[in-house]
Amino acid sequence: MIELAASILAADFAHLADEVALVEQGGATILHVDVMDGHFVPNITFGPPVVKALRPITRLPLDCHMMVEDPDNFIADFAEAGADMMSVHQEVCRHLHRTLQQIIHHGMLPAVVINPATPVDTLVEVLPMLHHVLVMSVNPGFGGQKFLPLALDKIAHLAELREEMGLNFRIEVDGGVAHDTVAQVVEAGADMLVAGSAIFSPGKTEQNAVEFLKIARAAAPAQVV
Repeated sequence: MIELAASILAADFAHLADEVALVEQGGATILHVDVMDGHFVPNITFGPPVVKALRPITRLPLDCHMMVEDPDNFIADFAEAGADMMSVHQEVCRHLHRTLQQIIHHGMLPAVVINPATPVDTLVEVLPMLHHVLVMSVNPGFGGQKFLPLALDKIAHLAELREEMGLNFRIEVDGGVAHDTVAQVVEAGADMLVAGSAIFSPGKTEQNAVEFLKIARAAAPAQVV
């Protein structure tokens, strides 16, 4: 199933509830929440209070992407606030297996993120634990960046590993995924598509989401029944 994870980083924060309603109407099935601490990445964004504010206004799962240096310190707070999924960066988790265990213990679906320079094979040992792997197709920290084509090989490699290992983790991609790049991302094997700048636009948000998903689903391989 091809899913749109609408990234609220690109939304109009003054009208966030309305923005969320529009992407839901457009077909988004996940809300992607970019959590940045000003250390692991230079930007600062959302904390648990924003997740808590979102929780009662949407039925969509909240997918929290933790761009922070010490994700273990935030697991309990985000779970309590209402997060459904939490993805942590391989690059900062000294004890990745333990961190994933804690995410699961707190009732969230676990995921790992890899930056453009991080090899896929660093995740092989934890793939059986994961709900999804998030492949960064830009360097993290800011929205609106240009898609890095090197991500396509990593997506394809993950899809091959999923098949070889008999697993069912999802493959999410984030960064520069827009109407002109989404088809190749889906063809490579991704099925959770994070998009923000390509979706949120005054007067066009719902339409953008509909058109984005139409392109993405047309590129998906036919399912064998």
